[in-house]
Amino acid sequence: MVFSSTVFLFVFLPVVFGLHWLLPERYRNAPLLIASLLFYGWGEPYFVLVMLASIAINTLLAIAIEDVPSPGRRRALAGLSAFINIALLVVFKYTGFIVENLNSLPGVEIPVPAIRLPIGISFFTFQAMSYVLDVYRERTRAQRSVAKVALYISFFPQLIAGPIVKYHDIAEQIERRTVTSEGVALGIRRFIVGLSKKLLIANVMGEIADRVFALPAADVNIPIAWIGAVAYCFQIFFDFCGYSDMAIGMGSMFGFTFLENFRFPYVSLSVKDFWRRWHISLSTWFKEYLYIPLGGNRKGRARECLNKGIVFLCTGLWHGASWTFVLWGLFHGLFLILETLNVIRPGKRMKALSWLYTMLVVAVGFVLFRAETLGQAGSMIGAMFTGLRMNARQLSLIGEMLSPTVLATTVAAVLASIPIVPALERRLTAPRASAWLRSVGYAATIVLFFLCVLSLSAATYNPFIYFRF
Repeated sequence: MVFSSTVFLFVFLPVVFGLHWLLPERYRNAPLLIASLLFYGWGEPYFVLVMLASIAINTLLAIAIEDVPSPGRRRALAGLSAFINIALLVVFKYTGFIVENLNSLPGVEIPVPAIRLPIGISFFTFQAMSYVLDVYRERTRAQRSVAKVALYISFFPQLIAGPIVKYHDIAEQIERRTVTSEGVALGIRRFIVGLSKKLLIANVMGEIADRVFALPAADVNIPIAWIGAVAYCFQIFFDFCGYSDMAIGMGSMFGFTFLENFRFPYVSLSVKDFWRRWHISLSTWFKEYLYIPLGGNRKGRARECLNKGIVFLCTGLWHGASWTFVLWGLFHGLFLILETLNVIRPGKRMKALSWLYTMLVVAVGFVLFRAETLGQAGSMIGAMFTGLRMNARQLSLIGEMLSPTVLATTVAAVLASIPIVPALERRLTAPRASAWLRSVGYAATIVLFFLCVLSLSAATYNPFIYFRF
């Protein structure tokens, strides 16, 4: 079940929200947990058991860590939790990748196992791991109720594609929370904005990106390659940012406050700035649970650069079992290291050049991310800078792809990528805003939802990119 489906929008969400609203506060967690397990089991009935096993093991280990007085045993239990969670990822996500690479060695012929990947396993595994590590670090108390840990890990708005939520950020809200009409109204608005980003922008851009990446290499020249690269940059941002907006909005509807996951990454003036704005919950997770434990920037410049390289290698691997993801992570890590060493010095004095440099790195990186193979990535990146040829077929393709709908969507994507729209939205919904201005804001939300319903009824293209991670 996905957020942008008729079953979810018109059956699942209204029923779950209505039940949550009507029930007394002390009875609200159980229906939410049942609904979350139903949501996950809708498309992954067997993998619910995998998630429940992960929840049970991490709950017991957290309790054991808190109850054991010996520092050595506590450290061993925390290490066991990390090992089990990483092993879970390796078995389901990386076994095939490892075997395929072993088979490239002379004389090695191991059958490649056909292991299905549970949806969202990287997200719920990282949440479980951070919970146990926070108990070990005494940043939070161990939760004695496995049902409450289960709700934290499986809560359906952020279960499949984040944002990655730390337990200590919502521990009090799991115990007690207040659902207000204002919070519900703001949550619904945020949900509709996210749904609009997904259906009205990401899906349109996704069709163009898919078309370009499906072309034979001989048909791709500079304009076509850049159309595909820019389309994918917009697709992945509005697809993932839209999902995060919907998750944050639904959290608000149910009385939860989730931290922001994106802060306009396409206005970044450096790669470092980009990673402060892009997928914030993941970058902060790696900073807190990998980069700082490795030593961060406390052990000299060389060690700092090595630690950043390790973090971005893991960031690439987290996204998928493919060399394209590994190189994408290392590619970003390389430029981050170059900025750390001041080999590249983007900054506010030369904003235009700094922005252009950052967007070039991001666009080329996302071609690596999107490509099916390293060969396709190399061919597409080469065409972006050297594909000077132009023939009648290529002209026709460009004309077909740059339709009025796509051009209008591109303009909307550019405007939605900069902080203009939120500033306008804050003005329309501010407490001091006139009733007329607030009515305009809500009317615009209704129009967006109507357009989303029209898009949903007419379109068949409706993937979520981050579901496969």
